[in-house]
Amino acid sequence: MRGIRRKEKAITDEDEMMSILESSKYVTVSMCSENEPYLVTLSHGYDRKENCIFFHCAQEGKKIDILKENNIVWGQALLDKGYIQGKCDHLYATTQFRGHVSFITDFEEKKKALTFMAQSLEEEPEIVTSEQFKDGSIEKVCIGRIDIDYMSGKRATEVIISL
Repeated sequence: MRGIRRKEKAITDEDEMMSILESSKYVTVSMCSENEPYLVTLSHGYDRKENCIFFHCAQEGKKIDILKENNIVWGQALLDKGYIQGKCDHLYATTQFRGHVSFITDFEEKKKALTFMAQSLEEEPEIVTSEQFKDGSIEKVCIGRIDIDYMSGKRATEVIISL
């Protein structure tokens, strides 16, 4: 794979890339069907131990159709640090990733995935898990799992003017 052009912006520390995946509220994921790209933004939960991303979605639809045909995805998690007015610059940290999507059918695995997502997204995850994680709803929900096999990262932490 081609390396990053601006080497000073590269994130090479795997722990830092994983931290971005943990703290971002959503990931943008691209997939492809018959040489036609398709892009979605997903709220998610990241499991550092298994290096995978969990997401929930409808049981059917375009995304499901594409992923059943071709389960390879590329994605990005972004921490937006803000646009710097008057400097024409933007501060950020990103983790890009490639992975393979599978769909979880096991009840306990679904519950685990939903728990990761609640802990990632909710200020009080215990309330959501106790009120909404009912057996029937867990059985019905579609849970995708992205097993990451490649990561890279990039960041801009200060304004650099180079004309």
